[in-house]
Amino acid sequence: MNRVEKESLVEHVTEILDNSGLVVVANQKGLTVEKSTQLRVMMRQGGACYKIIKNTLLDIAVKGTKWEGLSSYFKGPTAIAYSKDPISAAKVLAQFAEKNEGITIVGGSLEGRNLSAKDVMALAKLPSLDEIRAQMIAVITAPATKIARTVKEPAAQLARLCGAYGNKS
Repeated sequence: MNRVEKESLVEHVTEILDNSGLVVVANQKGLTVEKSTQLRVMMRQGGACYKIIKNTLLDIAVKGTKWEGLSSYFKGPTAIAYSKDPISAAKVLAQFAEKNEGITIVGGSLEGRNLSAKDVMALAKLPSLDEIRAQMIAVITAPATKIARTVKEPAAQLARLCGAYGNKS
């Protein structure tokens, strides 16, 4: 990779990180190409991305940004998982790391605040934004559903009663 390509890659990574809410740093050792491809597919399905980048290029990309604190995690074969959603990348990477010993979560950063590996694992256990939205909708619509059921019940009882008398003849 020549200098121009490296500069372009650094700009691309900086742009990616600027648009991310969460960045998780992992060490990748002994992960087969098949497993790595499987991880990338899982990341895309979960609304996140996964990228393997040289540590020196990552150091340059995060310099002067809110992600600068991540540079202490850039040791060994480094990969980053990132997402706009503050949970997706951590959730997918943690699920994958539990089943595959070729990848280890080192740490991360949530909106510029550094997280330890333990913090990332705790974050992964939280419900995703879509799950939270579904729970909120259920909570909001539950009273309306109960009211509608309560209001229509007397009419339904009357209809059943009339139906029962009508069937006797």
